[in-house]
Amino acid sequence: MAADRKSKYRVLITNDDGIHAPGLKVMERIAKTLSSDIWVVAPEFEQSGAGHSLTLHLPLRLRKINPRRYALRGTPTDCVMMAVNYLMKEARPNLILSGVNRGANLGEDVTYSGTVSAALEGALLGIPSIALSQTFRNGNTVRWETVTRHAPALLKKVLAVGWPKDVLININFPDVPADEIKGANVTRQGKRDQTELLIDARIDARNQPYYWLGFRPREGNPRADTDLAAIARGEISVTPLEIDLTHRPTMARLAKAIE
Repeated sequence: MAADRKSKYRVLITNDDGIHAPGLKVMERIAKTLSSDIWVVAPEFEQSGAGHSLTLHLPLRLRKINPRRYALRGTPTDCVMMAVNYLMKEARPNLILSGVNRGANLGEDVTYSGTVSAALEGALLGIPSIALSQTFRNGNTVRWETVTRHAPALLKKVLAVGWPKDVLININFPDVPADEIKGANVTRQGKRDQTELLIDARIDARNQPYYWLGFRPREGNPRADTDLAAIARGEISVTPLEIDLTHRPTMARLAKAIE
């Protein structure tokens, strides 16, 4: 790893909101509290909802902004792959920070989120990876000052503890002023009991139908130990997510029936 006088971390930053996103600038400020060896490889355009998708049927176009800052016409997963296996292959990152996402990545959001999926790809590559998201309500100003103030100390605590290679960390900050944060809570992934899917059917100028998909998640009544409940209480949610999706109780029952 290249020498870094400030810290032991060689940091790769990415996101799913794109190279021009305000949350990416926030993430860079946070990363500078950990290291001076920072690379940015982010999508050229917004990739929210891209999940853990790869670009396989189109070429990837890489735009160099400066020696440690690149924009890629691809998904967040593409960005991590290109950074680790191509741009930084001679000295791979030993920490990946994804975000800061504009909006929450809670509960079932993690299955759609490009932000979380970038961290997932980092974990698959054996690199400690953390996804960060700042919750906000539609129509409200995003409280970037909340994540800016609280993330540096929290990240240092999380990194000091460490976690297995097949785990990534998903951190969400509530939509409250920085002075009103009620602490941090280690949580499990929740599941919303009320989410409204909107399918807005329209007709274009050539009289052809097209559709907009939208979600209106509601708080519902999540269990107290979940990420959803922590955010509703005004707490920072820290959730370790595991790559292995195997449901072992069902595996055991199936084995008895099949074998």
